Amino acid sequence: MSRAKTAPTIEVVANGELRTIPDGLTVAEFLAGLELDSDVVVVERNGEIVPRSRFGELRLEADDRLEIVHFVGGG
Repeated sequence: MSRAKTAPTIEVVANGELRTIPDGLTVAEFLAGLELDSDVVVVERNGEIVPRSRFGELRLEADDRLEIVHFVGGG
């Protein structure tokens, strides 16, 4: 009997919440999965701000700690 292979996953903590995500996910892909516009957020990874220009290339790793701040316009 063969078992279907499941994609490898990792755990990260985002804004204090433990999340299981596919291994190899970039910051941009993670934000898209949360339906957040990467143009209006700041992401801190393990205590360091991630430059927006690196969102598409920086891959999340197991046990990363993320803080995501979403800017809201107002008047």
